Parts: sequence; structure tokens; C-alpha cells
Amino acid sequence: MIKCENLHIGYGSRVIQHDLSFVLNDGELVALLGANGCGKSTLLRTLAGLQPTLGGSYSPEPNEKTVALVLTERLSVESATVRDVVAMGRYPYTSFLGTLSPADHRIVDEAMKQVDVSDLADSFYNDHSDGEKQRILIAKALAQQTPVILLDEPTAHLDLPSRIKTLNLLRTIAHEQGKTILISTHELDLALRTADNVLLMFPKNNGALLAAPDELRQSDAFRRAFGMDIPLSVV
Repeated sequence: MIKCENLHIGYGSRVIQHDLSFVLNDGELVALLGANGCGKSTLLRTLAGLQPTLGGSYSPEPNEKTVALVLTERLSVESATVRDVVAMGRYPYTSFLGTLSPADHRIVDEAMKQVDVSDLADSFYNDHSDGEKQRILIAKALAQQTPVILLDEPTAHLDLPSRIKTLNLLRTIAHEQGKTILISTHELDLALRTADNVLLMFPKNNGALLAAPDELRQSDAFRRAFGMDIPLSVV
């Protein structure tokens, strides 16, 4: 699980959110929602250990064996096959030389199978569509075998069918493998239809609310978060 207690996040002396307290359970897909600038990406980077907390505490202790992070920036790897990219997830477990064991290769093969990219294994990563690349990066995170997976805008750059497929895939992985998966997204409608819970962040220094989608629909939380009423047809 992810457990935060009175967590302060930001950059340097600039606090973006303070006193964030919530628990995300294993086996759940949680959507991180909120307006631009509320601190979604900052929270993910803090939970992944890429930037220090400004106060409070959280667990698990972030390292390459506890937390896998998939960023929204497109990865460009020249002359790397799909298998090469997925295998990068095994590097925390390899020797100094980065040599993969037979067990590592089996884990990589299984990760590709889980996201349905096995048939792409020997092709070049850069030759694939955005949707295929996103599935490949999810496979890389699975090969890393962490209990927590964080994804920043995993449906960015994807068409509608690919967005739906990606969110459904992440939900299936969370449920079947017991992982805690937290995704930041602007796909409000799809997130509310797919996620088990929503972590809704309010404007700067106004905290966050963790609740089930149906609870949020029946409250004024979306108006507080986005500064406007959200049509019921969306939520």
C-alpha cells in the first residue's frame, strides 16, 4: 500500500500541498485527479523518490524494488528492441554488468505476455505507435516487480480506444496481481468509470480527498477541485 501522513510536497521552499494524509490499498487502481498546478505530478515524483518531501512521511521507502514510475514523456531509444526496453525493468536485480539470468528472461517474457506485446519483442521500440509504446512501458514496470506502480498521464497522446484499453489493463493488473497502481490523468470520465478510488487534489494548499467515484459524484468535491460544476454526463 501507499501510506502518507501529513505529507508536504513542493520544490525547495515552495510548498504546493501540505498535510496530505491518505492510504491507498493494494489491489486497487486509484486515479489522481485535479486541476493543472494542484501538485499531481509533484506528488508522484515525491512518492517515487525523485524529489524530497518537505515534511511529513510516507511509505513504502521508494527505491527501484518498491516503486516503478512511468512518466508521460515519450521514451526514445535508438536501436533498442521491445525486449530490450522491457528488460530495463530487471536492472535493479542484475549484477554490475547488467547480465540477465534465465529467471530474468522468464520474467521479461511474462511481462510482455501480460500486456499483449510478445509478438513485438524483436521489433524496434521506436517503430511502434503511442498506444503500443505505452503498453511496452507498462510491461517494463511489471518486469521491475514492484508492489507499487505510479503512472503520470498514461493515456496522453493516445486515441480513445487505446485510452480505454490502457485503463482497463491497469485495473486488471491491480486486481489480479495485488499491486497498488496510482495514475494521474485528465481523463475524468474514463477514470471515474475505471478506477476503484479517486484521489482528488484541490487547488494549492487545500489538500486532497480520497473517495470512491460514487461518493464524489454525490458531493461538491469536483466544483471545489476544478472551480466549476462538472456535467453529470461526464462524471
